[in-house]
Amino acid sequence: MNPSTGANAPRSLTGARFVLGTFAVALATFMNVLDSSIANVAIPTLSGNLGVSIDEGTWVITLFAAANAVSIPLTGWLTQRVGQVKLFVGAILLFVLSSAACGLAPNLQVLLIARIVQGAVAGPLVPLSQALLLASFPQQKSSNALALWAMTATVGPIVGPALGGWITDNYSWSWIFYINVPVGLFAAATVWSVYRDRETPTRKLPIDKVGLISLIVWVASLQIMLDKGKDLDWFDSPVIWALTIVAAISFVFFLIWELTEEKPIVDLRLFARRNFLGGTVAISVAYAIFFANLVLLPQWIQGFLGYRAVDAGLVTAPLGIFAVMLAPVMGKVMPRSDTRVLATLAFVGFAGVFLMRSHYTTGIDAYTLVLPTLLQGIPTALFFTPLTAIILSGLPAEKIPAAAGLSNFVRILAGAIGTSLLSNAWSDRTILHHAQLVEQTSVDNPAFVGSIARLQTMLGAGAPKATAFFEASLNTQATMLGLNDIFWISAVIFVAIVPLIWVTRPGKGAGAGAAGAGGH
Repeated sequence: MNPSTGANAPRSLTGARFVLGTFAVALATFMNVLDSSIANVAIPTLSGNLGVSIDEGTWVITLFAAANAVSIPLTGWLTQRVGQVKLFVGAILLFVLSSAACGLAPNLQVLLIARIVQGAVAGPLVPLSQALLLASFPQQKSSNALALWAMTATVGPIVGPALGGWITDNYSWSWIFYINVPVGLFAAATVWSVYRDRETPTRKLPIDKVGLISLIVWVASLQIMLDKGKDLDWFDSPVIWALTIVAAISFVFFLIWELTEEKPIVDLRLFARRNFLGGTVAISVAYAIFFANLVLLPQWIQGFLGYRAVDAGLVTAPLGIFAVMLAPVMGKVMPRSDTRVLATLAFVGFAGVFLMRSHYTTGIDAYTLVLPTLLQGIPTALFFTPLTAIILSGLPAEKIPAAAGLSNFVRILAGAIGTSLLSNAWSDRTILHHAQLVEQTSVDNPAFVGSIARLQTMLGAGAPKATAFFEASLNTQATMLGLNDIFWISAVIFVAIVPLIWVTRPGKGAGAGAAGAGGH
């Protein structure tokens, strides 16, 4: 049977098929979301084992996100060519295969190729998981389907860092990828057994090949330029200049082509709508800051506070506690609230959290580390759903899939770019603070001379060992000051983008039915 929408739509699932189907779809979503955060705390260990710097190790996260962003706009076209169920199951199986390749990777180059493939095949999983869940529930309970989806998408970031840390400490970083194999195989087999007779109609549609190629070229060039910039000394390198020129030219060509193509792969005309433009820019900039800090914080906790990977994961895990607790509340509050107010409260909340972090010190205790992370769950609950509702409000039903796909593309790409930019900014600020601190380490400075003398007494060693110990402490302090700058800048950006929310038209939970499309 090839069901379609409307009167011919498949009936909702019941009994054991309902339980198994919804569990398997949610599990596939959880696996995908988990993989976007599970590697965060493993980067220092992974980098050390592969003999690369932490900055290079971060490419494991950014290239996955960039590939994921590029593949999302293809979901609609692939669904019509392959069918919803076949595409979903196929994407899971390819995700399993690429996960195994990640775990087996002997070096960074092979790992990055596998992560690019993994990110690309993960693109259709999020939008298709929503569609399958909505088809499983009775129409009057569609909000419950989206609530279940949101819960699984929120639990991923909670479990990911802690689970990734525990696996890395007790086994090997490879197992953060191997864990997807049994989970994915079970999810694929179960989804196929439950949903194979509910396949959607297929038809052959042409694809905008020129738009797709230009999209891949500018995204890849931009991401490589950002990731390699610091290593190649930025614009002193002809490679960086070449990548920048290629990215700029291909981006301009992409814009012109997509705006004039009859059936573009990305419908850029959606940006002519005020709510879509303001909401997409706001959620993308906010997500870039949000995601980048999720990547940088565990690196600092492990590299400079000496926490084990599992402990770094436990420190960042409380982020999702309030996010999960408040998810059902948001479902009741949104229909009666102005979504712009909710989104503004989220941005102000994020700014407050990052201001708290900007006062961190090298002697910070666990409570002071955990408290802002715990509180960050509150604005996180107010963040994705209202902004996605703003983005999709006022759109005709036939435009919602394209709008959700485009906003997801921009948001996820912003996350990858934001991680690269803030990682480079942290390094630059650390170098600046190090230089400023070194200026004080002169034999003419009584405080410095006194410190070296006290260290010699404390360590029972000569001046060279005391000076080396002092230099290590200075590096740790410079790194902390650099990260504090990133936290402060993050707070300022969240306040600065609040006006973007108020560019949009008011609405009370508009578009909430598709709010899950924002995802985490």
